[in-house]
Parts: sequence; C-alpha cells; structure tokens
Amino acid sequence: MGQDMLDSFKKAYEEEISLTGKEILQQLLKNSEIARLDSVPMCQDTGYAVVFAELGQDVRITGNLYDAINEGVRKGYTEGYLRKSIVGHPLERKNTGDNTPAVIHTKIVPGENLRIIVAPKGGGSENMSAIKMLKPAEGVEGVKKFVIDTVKAAGPNPCPPVVVGVGIGGTFEKAALLSKEALLRNLGEKNKLPDIALLEEELLAEINKLGIGPQGLGGRVTALAVHVEIYAAHIASLPVAVNLNCHAARHKEVTL
Repeated sequence: MGQDMLDSFKKAYEEEISLTGKEILQQLLKNSEIARLDSVPMCQDTGYAVVFAELGQDVRITGNLYDAINEGVRKGYTEGYLRKSIVGHPLERKNTGDNTPAVIHTKIVPGENLRIIVAPKGGGSENMSAIKMLKPAEGVEGVKKFVIDTVKAAGPNPCPPVVVGVGIGGTFEKAALLSKEALLRNLGEKNKLPDIALLEEELLAEINKLGIGPQGLGGRVTALAVHVEIYAAHIASLPVAVNLNCHAARHKEVTL
C-alpha cells in the first residue's frame, strides 16, 4: 500500500465521528503495518492483475511483450504465495492456477522507455462498478446522480472506505477504461481542469453524506477520494462509468 493511502486513513480517522468507524480505520492502519512488516498481502483477495503498459514509440521489443508480462504475473503470484483468483473460462469456472492471464492495456507514447503499472483489482469492488449511457441533456446533474446512486447501491460490498474512479465521455469502453485509469492517480490528487476538480469535491462530499461509513457499519467516511477523468464524446452520447476500489487500493510502477 502506498503512503498516499496510509495518509488518507489517518486523515479519515480524524474526520470520522462514528466510534465504530474510528475503530475500523485504526484496524485498517494496523493491518497495513503488519502487511508491510511481514511482507504479506493486507487483504486475502490479491486481485486480478491489471497492467497498464506505456510503450515509448522509439522502443523495440524483442519477443512477445504480453507473454513476458504474463510470465511476470505467474511468477509473482506463485512465488509470492498470493491467492490465485482467475478462472480461464468465465462459465466453466476452472481456476488457471497462477492468476494469469492479466488484463493488459497498452498505450503508445513518445520516448524510448517502457513504463509498466501493475494494479491488482479485487473482485468485491469490481463487482460493484457500473456504466450508463446517459442522455446529453442529463448533464452534470445526471452524472452526479448516477455516481452517487452507484456508491449507495454498493453499500458495504466494496469494503469501504472506497476510492471512486469516474470516467466521463468517449465511447462505452473508453468511459470504463477512464474510470479505471482514474484509480491510478495518487489519492486526492485533483484533476487539472478546475470544473472537473470541483466536480470531484462535490461528489466526495455527497458520497460521504450517505452514512455508509467504514466497512458499511455507519459513519462519515464512505469514500477516501473521487477521481474523475474525461474524454471527448459524441454529440448524441454521455457515457459515464464508475469503477470502485476497496480500501486496499494497490498499484506499483516501474520505468525501463
């Protein structure tokens, strides 16, 4: 877990008025410290390995990049004794035994480096995520209602306090990808666009009025942060996606 998450837990503890909520946040802090000291996962769900690969256009890859990434996931989960959570056929439900294949998103960028971001995604929070094709006339109020309703419907299932990733615009699949990319931002880091940064603040305030609280047992802190990313949209469309992340929001990166 990153320092940004630990700092957010401490801030949430100060803001929480529920005694039960405070106790839960204290336990989460203790749990993360034990995980760090003992080099063990802070949650039994060690997630689907979601990998973002930013490939510099001047880089030449020898061999198959996707095979190499999957081999890294295979070694990491087997040698690290992490739970294997992936079934190869979504209907037959037979476990692959090594947490592969990963979900890999590749982006071509300027330069001569390869940046790899690994973001394991737990099933409980992923299951509570949602997407909706709004009518353009529904505007920002429609966006707010959908995001808040999604968090409200999720209740305790995504193990709050959550991090809320929101993608607005693009196409059906682009909005979903934006919402997941939003979760990679350092916790609480605002969008660079002033109107979107304000939207993030407003959504966080409204979500924390829901009273769901830490682990769904009531309280002021339901979400630690709301991150919104946007993209151009068709004149007839206003896609909105919400990707929830549990309190074990994990991501690491390396640049080669």
